[in-house]
Amino acid sequence: MPADPVGESGEVRPRRGRPRGTSARQLEEIALRLFTEQGFHETTVDQIAAAAGVSRRTFFRYYDAKSDVLWNEFDSEVDTIRESLAEAPEDVPVLEAVRRAVLAANHYRAEDVPELRMRMNLLSTVAELAASATRHYDAWERAVIGFVARRTGQAEDSLYPLAVGRAVLATCRAAYERWSARADADLTLYLDAGLRALAAGFADEVLVGEPGPD
Repeated sequence: MPADPVGESGEVRPRRGRPRGTSARQLEEIALRLFTEQGFHETTVDQIAAAAGVSRRTFFRYYDAKSDVLWNEFDSEVDTIRESLAEAPEDVPVLEAVRRAVLAANHYRAEDVPELRMRMNLLSTVAELAASATRHYDAWERAVIGFVARRTGQAEDSLYPLAVGRAVLATCRAAYERWSARADADLTLYLDAGLRALAAGFADEVLVGEPGPD
């Protein structure tokens, strides 16, 4: 299933400012490389900062913890999904609007695929990173729940908004996992197939074969 510094908006927190000469994205790229080469636990904040040519203090102007670095792109996706759903026409069915928003947020170019695969592999194999996932996945889920609640006129803690939000997140996470294992096509192929099947109620006629490149 999915992002600047941590936070639901994916933007740099104004209260902390933006150091000159670096960015959250640059720190993310460096951290991803070091985590992959050395291991997550073997890589320190000081090493990431030094490789970026900034201080440890600068690192913490962007991120609250080392584990937050890999959520930069994901949090940006949450923001894109929220914006897309806010602009969805009223005549577009709920799950169709959600499918379009998710695909808009995850339309990676071919050269982005290896990086995204590395990130998702780390998030799925490092216990500390998996533990940090809860609040980020919750923000993603809440973007969908909020949209369904507005569209249906129900409270966000009502059954249907909760059910849709959680079902969509589960479907997208399944798509991420399968894509990460195969890496034989664009990520959006798996997201699209999974969300279309969800919208069809996972009817037998749509569960006829796994998606893949033509």
